[in-house]
Amino acid sequence: MSEEKFSYFVGLDIGTTAIRCVVGELSGGNPNPAVIGFSEVPSSGMRKGNVAHPDDVAQVIVQAIEEAERMSGQQIHSATINVNGTHVQGINSRGVIAISSPNREVTHDDLLRVEEAATVFQLPPNKDIIQVFAKNYRLDGQDNLKDPLGMHGIRLEVDSHIIVASSPALKTINQVLEKARLSASHKTATGLAAAELVLGRPQKDAGVAVLDIGYSTTNVVVIEDGEVEHIAVLPMGSNHITNDLAIGLKTDLDIAELVKIKHASLDGSSLGETSFVQKGQKFSFDREMVRMIVEARVDEILEFIDKEFKKIHRSRKLPGGVVFVGGGAKLPGLAEFAKEKLELPARVGQWQHIGKLIGGMDEQRFAPAVGLMLLDMLLGPPAHTKHQTFSELQPQFLRSVKVSITQALRRFKRG
Repeated sequence: MSEEKFSYFVGLDIGTTAIRCVVGELSGGNPNPAVIGFSEVPSSGMRKGNVAHPDDVAQVIVQAIEEAERMSGQQIHSATINVNGTHVQGINSRGVIAISSPNREVTHDDLLRVEEAATVFQLPPNKDIIQVFAKNYRLDGQDNLKDPLGMHGIRLEVDSHIIVASSPALKTINQVLEKARLSASHKTATGLAAAELVLGRPQKDAGVAVLDIGYSTTNVVVIEDGEVEHIAVLPMGSNHITNDLAIGLKTDLDIAELVKIKHASLDGSSLGETSFVQKGQKFSFDREMVRMIVEARVDEILEFIDKEFKKIHRSRKLPGGVVFVGGGAKLPGLAEFAKEKLELPARVGQWQHIGKLIGGMDEQRFAPAVGLMLLDMLLGPPAHTKHQTFSELQPQFLRSVKVSITQALRRFKRG
């Protein structure tokens, strides 16, 4: 494997309203990547996070890749991509094996075998596994082992969280990538990519949720003790706020979108009338009416998020709180509103490790794409099994995350 392969990394966020590509590079001995190129192209052919028209989506991906290539000066042949839509879900499973070595020492092969055993269960209809997260190991009754490598025993068990997605949806994504002449280094859920970017280790250990509010979906990812505990995709996003404003204000959708972007707020101090001119026509709206419409929809979204927390008994029990990313995170007053409704700490996500050699990137909208770029670096090429080369490239960055390179590659091997 050439060293050039490891010098730059690519994340491709295939969204409903836009396709975003981010190129990161390691240079100058810096252990953390810096963004050297990005693109954002209005999406076509997507519906609620899923591919509806493969030819249209492939054409937009080609355009996004070409723009990112021009800015970064790199040729892009592969990228780590996201899988979105309500068909994405997490399932808990357990695997059990007997230690194979004569001296009963746990080896890498044993860890791979027990995690493979965790995937042997009755999958829901038309579902495929895209990722496997080993949460806790158990060796001869010893519980809560994070890395039993080198220990001795007879019976090894693992509790895993397995991410599955619709088989037809995955096949369609592969078809789109083939048309765009791009290969997927790895596939991951949108919220997981953003979590890599905006969370620090203390939050991951204490218990935290990343809420990625996109155009038509909201990704919910709960991480506790450094491990993925729960993942869900809700069929609601910022577009539902636009629709509500169009109905409530009795105006066109494009005007409702402008109201949302420029004037919507959850801050109760915004009173009076607001107005703007669009295409030579003046529009006036009552700020309090706008706030009430937006608040009703956001309250509903947070209610469904709390239902996901209740499924794993974490409602009001996440010390790390909730972290918002995605275009919907730009709504003024969202964090304070969520603190009251969810009774948890809340903030808008900020990048933890990444530098920007170029300007113009919106941190919330680009969080999933930059997170995908990070995972492209962390996981390496799919066929690459010599982990030492990758570890030598960014030792400080890898020490800052919860798992070692070997563990990370093992856990993401199905992506």
